[in-house]
Amino acid sequence: MEATTVREGYELWRPNRQKAQSQMTKALVALVLLISAAMLLIITIGGWERLQSFGVAMMTLIYAALYILFAFLVARWQRGILPVAAALAIILAIFAAVAAPGWFARAKEGLNSPALPEELIGLLTLLLVPVQLVLIAIALIAFNQNWHVEEERPIGGETPPHAPEPEGPPPSEPPPRPA
Repeated sequence: MEATTVREGYELWRPNRQKAQSQMTKALVALVLLISAAMLLIITIGGWERLQSFGVAMMTLIYAALYILFAFLVARWQRGILPVAAALAIILAIFAAVAAPGWFARAKEGLNSPALPEELIGLLTLLLVPVQLVLIAIALIAFNQNWHVEEERPIGGETPPHAPEPEGPPPSEPPPRPA
């Protein structure tokens, strides 16, 4: 249900959503969110046996579920979720940077290995940091593209003019000099 009322004979139009740059940014944000969720699921499932606690595993799965939900919302042009995704990406990047050395430290003789090799889990955890930094940057760029701007235009008509015509002489003619 639309919160905005539109005059009779007009329709609501969101011009910034029509731009190729906005559509590409939306697709990139959704893609990076899904990549992040996939990496989180691989790390969690692959290292399930050796995670610190059940709570850590559940938080990681909740993070992955949130990222999948955010990707769905971004695909539906929900601009308000972008700063939330960027904030969660900051937290996740910090956690991943702290956790990665621990996986590499486990890659020793005599320690029980998880389902995936420790080096692989450590590498995926390290790769999660730059992926989160990319997510932060793209989400903030997308937020500044003003997906929420709405205009009215005649139904089936052309787009309304964005700037009124300037008054006075055309720009190619120099202004008259005072005498």
